[in-house]
Amino acid sequence: MRGHRRLGLVGLTLAALAGPAVHGQDAAIGQWRAYGGDRANTKYSPLDQIHAGNVAALTIAWRWESVDNELDRRQPELRLGQSWFETTPLMIDGVLYLRTSYSQVAAVDAAAGRTLWVYDPESYRAGRPTQFGFVSRGLSFWTDGQQERLIFTTGDGRLIALDRRAGRPCEDFGDGGQVDLKTGYRMPITPRLMNFSSPPAICREVVVVGSSISDAPATKEMPPGFVRGYDVRSGKLLWTFNTIPQAGEFGNETWEDGSWQYTGNTNVWSIISADETLGTIYLPVSTPTNDWYGGHRLGDNLFAESLVCLEAATGRRLWHFQMVHHGLWDYDLPAAPILIDLTVEGRPVKAVAQVSKQGFCYVFDRATGRPLWPIEERAVPPSDIPGERASPTQPFPTRPPAFERQGVTEDDLIDLTPGLRAEAQAIVASRRLGPLFTPPSLQGTTNLPGWAGGANWGGAAVDPETGILYVPSITRPILGTLAKADPNRTNFAYTRTGSIYIEGPQGLPLIKPPWSRVTAMDLTRGEIAWIQPLGDGPRRHPALAGLELPRLGSGSRGLPLLTRTLLFVGSDWTSEQATGVEDRFLHAFDKATGELLWEMPMPLYVNGAPMTYLLNGKQYLAVAAGGGPREPSEIIALALP
Repeated sequence: MRGHRRLGLVGLTLAALAGPAVHGQDAAIGQWRAYGGDRANTKYSPLDQIHAGNVAALTIAWRWESVDNELDRRQPELRLGQSWFETTPLMIDGVLYLRTSYSQVAAVDAAAGRTLWVYDPESYRAGRPTQFGFVSRGLSFWTDGQQERLIFTTGDGRLIALDRRAGRPCEDFGDGGQVDLKTGYRMPITPRLMNFSSPPAICREVVVVGSSISDAPATKEMPPGFVRGYDVRSGKLLWTFNTIPQAGEFGNETWEDGSWQYTGNTNVWSIISADETLGTIYLPVSTPTNDWYGGHRLGDNLFAESLVCLEAATGRRLWHFQMVHHGLWDYDLPAAPILIDLTVEGRPVKAVAQVSKQGFCYVFDRATGRPLWPIEERAVPPSDIPGERASPTQPFPTRPPAFERQGVTEDDLIDLTPGLRAEAQAIVASRRLGPLFTPPSLQGTTNLPGWAGGANWGGAAVDPETGILYVPSITRPILGTLAKADPNRTNFAYTRTGSIYIEGPQGLPLIKPPWSRVTAMDLTRGEIAWIQPLGDGPRRHPALAGLELPRLGSGSRGLPLLTRTLLFVGSDWTSEQATGVEDRFLHAFDKATGELLWEMPMPLYVNGAPMTYLLNGKQYLAVAAGGGPREPSEIIALALP
């Protein structure tokens, strides 16, 4: 049955702490009431009990074993489809709330790591969700001062509202506490092609929900990734925004030959941001069907790979900016837009910053959509795939500079020794190299950044006092290869084929280090403040024996948390995939200089974005760790002794 398990009583409270509010923060300082710390997704906390002078004393305060682990023990077949544990808990009045990989919701004593209650919608009975399997990044909180609701989606496509204290469905929301998200499509859909992994956004009593749609389509007809707004009290559908404009809608002409009628994806799988003051929401939109071939959807393809600003109450488009025209690289917008109030050239600006897979940070006035600095349309290479027509230009921000390396020439190949350099040259000899936005090809195009970034869903963090944004990124090329499709298996003319990731010489990366980094960007000036490698890298590799090398970067995507004093970055499982190094560290940097102050080996991979909170006079860091096919899922909390 779908139901509720109560394992204890919620008895902890946290006194509200007065202090200056950052934009979008609707909670007392010391709590963490939204996925990104606030609805602006700054990932910032003004807490400063943990600082450069004592960070080295951090130790594990408690470990909470996810309730999913018991399901794995009872039903080991579920484990085969489980993804990494990527949630970020909320902390409200002394209790952590989180959505697990199997879409259970748990309340956990934030001081001791004791389970208080669990709500299990049993969504895993529908089977492994599409795309990345059983993955969840969090849930959302809403209150009007009296009612308090936890709102979340499930892997099988439901939107559920729970009473925060009781952990039971709110019966006046939808049908007994839930809404079916798999209804209302303009075409028949296969539910198994859809997933709902990110926390909903909430703005002015409207719950905004995107979706994740399979990136491995068998046909050009796929479910569309439209975005919907629901009443936070009743669950009533208020509006639908078509990310692929339909007949008569703005942007429909950018889908040639009627391709708007059948093309899908173009979804918002990542985190949506909200501005309560303006009553606006900001959508990071992904790539259309399919990622690497667009011959069946000629045109610029609005609103694919665009940042779109909507009026929250109505879903009306206010402005948009398309970062990639007619996308052929899977350069979907992967991270939450960050809302930050800046002073630029003496002028106050309500800004929104969007980091991207291709290594750019685009900065706009979030009320008008006007770029803070010019964004230029520049010529890019054409496609030579029959039937394809790549856009002749793409947008390039003039400020800030790119935070990741872009494009590949022989000068970019690994050169730590002459032998490694020669082997790398041999690997790429038959492959196409070129600048950013070089299209996929029949021979295989080496693209940098690859489809995992640059930046990815871990996104960035920003300091509202200084206007400095911190973004982890990876330097990992991929091979974009197309082949003529089998008409007996698909109606695509061309599909991607072969290995995606390129193994470099002797198992080392193909490109020069560092292979992951953290970049600090001053958004008031549009300048880079500092860059530091993230992780030590594979320095024990036999080919590097005897070399005196700086930190090489581990290849981890990096997951940031910013406090008043420090920048924390967790290293996830991608380090092992990229460089063969098991980088399970939590790192702390001096946020002003980039100096690495501390790193702590963690018992499991840090796969969720860290958060922080203050309880009973003590500051904690908490992070989701483990999961996947090999590790248990846990929340690990750190504190000073």
